[in-house]
Amino acid sequence: MQLFYAPDITPPLHTLSEEESKHCVRVLRLGRGDTLHITDGRGNLFCCEITDDNPKRCAVRVTETRAGWEALPYSLTMAVAPTKNADRFEWFLEKATEVGVGTIIPLETEHCERRVFKPERGERVITAAMKQSLKAYRPTLRPLTPFGEAAAMPFEGRKFIAHCAPAQSPEGKAYLPATLRRGEAALILIGPEGDFSPEEIAFARANGFEEITLGAQRLRTETAAVAAVVMVSVANG
Repeated sequence: MQLFYAPDITPPLHTLSEEESKHCVRVLRLGRGDTLHITDGRGNLFCCEITDDNPKRCAVRVTETRAGWEALPYSLTMAVAPTKNADRFEWFLEKATEVGVGTIIPLETEHCERRVFKPERGERVITAAMKQSLKAYRPTLRPLTPFGEAAAMPFEGRKFIAHCAPAQSPEGKAYLPATLRRGEAALILIGPEGDFSPEEIAFARANGFEEITLGAQRLRTETAAVAAVVMVSVANG
């Protein structure tokens, strides 16, 4: 299946963007009468037939619409401190999109390695990963958000903070796969290489976050974030 992204598609007729038209006609060598699929990134999958194979403005006709195509059975929000090396954070964006995530929040923390985040490149990485992994839902990428704002925002579900410091709560840190319940919404905070500060951990706890561990291994920020996404996916079957 060849998947294209068109957030503005309105059936029954649609014209691909010049970039998508070139990829469709020149790269994939699709022509009049061939079938392709388009998603609006909101869960709708449109089965289409090419009616005009112009490489600059390829036109299609929608023959079938599938709503809620392969929707995730859970809701996951990942708030992750951007890495100093932008490529590593983009790797996380790509892999999280492939595995399954609803919202990604770049997190500005006390020990943050990067305090400027330009979302344009990240948006492109997410779009490409969505198309390559054949998903109809496109994750939402939020602007860089201060830790306090992210930790205090309303959230309907369970909230977790992963860190490497000793637990501040008497019950200790739970292992994420062991504590997560199938089908529940989750918000997970992943800190920078220097970890969250004790004050940030205390603030998160005061705002309803549970302390968690992702295992005994010491992980880089982007690795920990991907591991958490995979754990949530596996916990939900």
